[in-house]
Amino acid sequence: MAMENNKKQCFICNKDKITYSCRGCSKEFCFDDLAKRLQSLNEDFNRIIDDYDQFRDEINQKQPVSSSMKQIDQWEKKSIELIQQTAQRYRNILIEKGRKDLDKLRRRFDEITEKMKKVQKENEFNELDLNYFKDQLMEMKKHSENQLEMNSKENSQIFIEKLSKRVIQKLILGKWRQNGSTICGGNGEGEELNQLSDPEGIFIDKHQNIFIADSGNHRIVRLKRNENRGTIVAGGNGGGNSLNQLDRPTGVIFDEQNNSIIIADCGNRRVMRWFLNTNQSEILIHNIDCCRLTMDEFGFVYVSDGGKDEVRRWKMGEKGEGTLVAGGNGKGDQLNQFNVPTVLFVDDEQSLYVSDRGNDRVMKWRKDAQEGIVVAGGNGRGENLNQLDGPEGIIVDHGGRIYVADFANHRIVRWCEGDEEGEIIVGGSGKGNGPNQLSYPVGLLFDGEGNLYVGDRGNHRIQRFDLVHL
Repeated sequence: MAMENNKKQCFICNKDKITYSCRGCSKEFCFDDLAKRLQSLNEDFNRIIDDYDQFRDEINQKQPVSSSMKQIDQWEKKSIELIQQTAQRYRNILIEKGRKDLDKLRRRFDEITEKMKKVQKENEFNELDLNYFKDQLMEMKKHSENQLEMNSKENSQIFIEKLSKRVIQKLILGKWRQNGSTICGGNGEGEELNQLSDPEGIFIDKHQNIFIADSGNHRIVRLKRNENRGTIVAGGNGGGNSLNQLDRPTGVIFDEQNNSIIIADCGNRRVMRWFLNTNQSEILIHNIDCCRLTMDEFGFVYVSDGGKDEVRRWKMGEKGEGTLVAGGNGKGDQLNQFNVPTVLFVDDEQSLYVSDRGNDRVMKWRKDAQEGIVVAGGNGRGENLNQLDGPEGIIVDHGGRIYVADFANHRIVRWCEGDEEGEIIVGGSGKGNGPNQLSYPVGLLFDGEGNLYVGDRGNHRIQRFDLVHL
């Protein structure tokens, strides 16, 4: 009876037998089936070992190829090409510079030699003449030695470091999708809220609201994020000079502190402020051929005067003629002159960038400078990469790179500091209304995510080109 009480049902044969408990699965097995169970577990274990061995072989045979690896390969190829192009470019620059210096030295040498021959032939010379020729010879030798010194190891190393920084700067530059999306307008020229007419300046606030100087409709339109129809926030009562009217506004900025917009009311030759809460307006500046305007972080408003070829600055609320900060030396192409200055940009150091439209160049005036420097264009009107044609909108990023709306070339170009030519960022596919085309771009700005917005005046639309995230 005791033996019967010790019997349990076997999990496999379902017979009451003396059984043995499996600690792995907590089931009961008779002696015969326990042996089978152990054999089955052993076979399973051997299969797992085989699977491990097979996986090990797969790992050993695998090559680390992935999309990331392909991107690295592309980056390597691009880097090598860029280094080669940059090196060749600066070889050519050095060769050309050396040739010019050598030609200049030869001309000087020939000039002095002719003088020596003349004096010797006439047999009229004294100690002063001899000293003069000695000094000239020493000066030419010193100049030649200085040229050699510039190619010394130390200076060459500094030069190579500069080139390396420039190559690295180019490799990390942002890129944008070539097909833009229309976020406002693009429905033909018109005055409906889903239409625009010759949009000029654009401004984006920290909430991604876009303010558009809808010039042909004599109004300012605000477009909130993810909307495709704007709201009129100033003007819109026909062209005129009343306080509730505008006449071909060309520029707009948002003053967050006062919840107001400041407008370059070009047709009325005045700068206006429009309060958004009350819809009240006031004239800030009278009698000025205001092309565009901008504001710095200290609340100073800068206005370009196309009639006087100058840029002036006002403190908010300040009356009078303001302070001359650039130009004011008449129309011209000298470094202290403009020929119809238009769009303005002020960086964190209060350096002023000006689209000098009539001179087909962009100028940079440092704070309190008496003249500017050319930072884009300035090589005559044209479509080559070292030229511009009627530049308009400009932005300067934190790396000092300058983005220009190249108006009549229907493209947006970027110039890196020290470069002799720019590169096309978007557009450049001829004038047109395709997603990869522009028609007389004027306004230009970035949003907080790095996406590029373009006031595409000829197509009566605002285009957004999304930043490509690598």
